[in-house]
Amino acid sequence: MDSKQFRKILFITAITLAFQLPAFSAKKSEELIELPKTYPAKYTSEYIKEIKPMYKSVGKDEIFYVALDMLKGTNGEFSRNAILGNNLSGRPVKIEFRDLGTINPDYAKFDALGWKKNKQLFIFINPRHKDAPPGALAALLSHEALHQDEFNSLAEETYAWTMEASVWYEISKLYPESNDELHPLVVRENTLKKLFERGGYSNKYIKKTVMSNEGYKNLPSTSPGFEDL
Repeated sequence: MDSKQFRKILFITAITLAFQLPAFSAKKSEELIELPKTYPAKYTSEYIKEIKPMYKSVGKDEIFYVALDMLKGTNGEFSRNAILGNNLSGRPVKIEFRDLGTINPDYAKFDALGWKKNKQLFIFINPRHKDAPPGALAALLSHEALHQDEFNSLAEETYAWTMEASVWYEISKLYPESNDELHPLVVRENTLKKLFERGGYSNKYIKKTVMSNEGYKNLPSTSPGFEDL
């Protein structure tokens, strides 16, 4: 092999490597994306990408896709289906983090709020829960998804709070990494869970808590779809 042929081979090899290296680097950086530690192990970047088409109609935040997916096979399956469109509006519920005080100063410290504007249902979640474990958000969403019209009642709130407690009870067992006890939303969920367990996995003590809640003092006893108290 003469020197000209040798230099030609080196040149071709250099070009080939130049085209290969960026692709390799991109792939490697994609694999190194670190997800929150409160995400269950199965929720890898690749898996979240796979489920996104199923959930993207509800909003743009990835954590909501994970939270809704975690409701599969739990008591919150009804709420998951409701959020995806099987509700009184017939449309997917829009979910977003929002400063609730901009809606009404009285709502500033609420954890979440179900809202209806014309025919569109919304669930607004306090931005302080942006870093909450998706399992805790799943339990919260299972509650808010039950509010599908402009009516509310003590019976509806009792049912919704009990749903939330039962879903958190299941999720904390299925996905123990969700139980980040220092997060304020998890504190709420564990408080509900204790009431649920204390009442023999019924609404007994949750109902008493709802009935004594100052924020609910002007609510009627029942509302459409929630006639039993």
